Amino acid sequence: MSVTRSTLSNGLTIVSHTMPEVETVSLGIWVGAGSRSEQLTEHGVAHFLEHMAFKGTKRRTAREIVEEIESVGGDLNAATSVDSTGYYARVLSKDLPLALDILSDIILEPSFDGGELARERDVILQEIAASSDSPDDIAYDFVSEAAFPDQPVGRPILGTADSVCRFERGHLGSYLATHYRAPNMVLAAAGAVDHAALVAEAERRLSGVTSEGAPAPQEAVYGGGRRQSNKPFEQTHLMIGLEAPAYHQPDYFTAQILAGALGGGMSSRLFQEVRERRGLCYSVYAFSTGLTDSGMFVIHAAGAPEKAHELFSVIRDELDRAADTGFVEAELGRVKAQMKMGLLAALESSSARAEQLARHVLFCGRVLPTAELVERIEAVDTADLGALLQKVLGTPLSLATVGPVANLGRFEAVADKFVVPARRAA
Repeated sequence: MSVTRSTLSNGLTIVSHTMPEVETVSLGIWVGAGSRSEQLTEHGVAHFLEHMAFKGTKRRTAREIVEEIESVGGDLNAATSVDSTGYYARVLSKDLPLALDILSDIILEPSFDGGELARERDVILQEIAASSDSPDDIAYDFVSEAAFPDQPVGRPILGTADSVCRFERGHLGSYLATHYRAPNMVLAAAGAVDHAALVAEAERRLSGVTSEGAPAPQEAVYGGGRRQSNKPFEQTHLMIGLEAPAYHQPDYFTAQILAGALGGGMSSRLFQEVRERRGLCYSVYAFSTGLTDSGMFVIHAAGAPEKAHELFSVIRDELDRAADTGFVEAELGRVKAQMKMGLLAALESSSARAEQLARHVLFCGRVLPTAELVERIEAVDTADLGALLQKVLGTPLSLATVGPVANLGRFEAVADKFVVPARRAA
């Protein structure tokens, strides 16, 4: 494995991983700014800007962008997250210069044509409408809002219909100028890539990006609370959130393993108890998501409205039981094996690897060697899991319910009594 890193004079980082067995190259430009970098009046602008990047530049129309990349068999895509925005392509190795030219063009010289802006606004409004028809999406937005109230990290990435309708080209240009700055950007590539050639291409196309630093986003402060939607879905969706470690905290990987042990697969505790033994739902799972300064441990399940209170009670009881009895080596070993499999499998995908490189540089300041990641996974023991679970359960509950709840009083009684061992001990 050959990972090489360089920095342009303006502070833009270039990192690549040469994979000799691969004939294509995945590359992208990632910006360390997403929805959490928005002001309240800019809610949804990061995602809108990402959409508009493909809708024409000063040198290319929207049609010319897609025709040029598809003429060489390549493809383009982009994604906005809470803490970053990525624009990426996959092409044959010989076509890397074209791909980088298009990528740099669409994010640095967008035209923000009025007609395209109006059409794309309609597209985003449809995307928002589609999300509002998805109980999973609603539940996640609600639990995020409860966990991080009145903060950018707690607001939906897509924005709202009202906020999106207010945006004009000036809003997009202002956000781009404020946050798309060289020290806040990473060009990452993986596959059939020559690092020296990549740097030379970057010098030609990206050296003019301002070297001024971008403003730091608002600090995330975990809160807790409840949000409810009574939309007439067939099932009641529960999303339970608790505070989890941030990227940089020593127990970040412990949180990932804890989520796996509780709800990461068919052998996990919640799946076995909630679905296999009691048949209360089709799917139940847990995950831990980290930011640079906070995080959220999430459990999701959906079941019949008349069983919502029982489903919630069983999840709570299973968390209590895990905190009281701890974990055994066998289940810890299963989760570690799953994590290592996922980590190593990602290295076989040039696209996944390029994104991993970019995120490591943006949020860790360096590329974390695979051996180090595996070592950190292996270092977690059952005592670590128990200690972190006690810590997580001692944080305020964030709860989202979407859909009908039969006998709401019984359900709320369970929520009110979400008393965990850490609190009882206090």
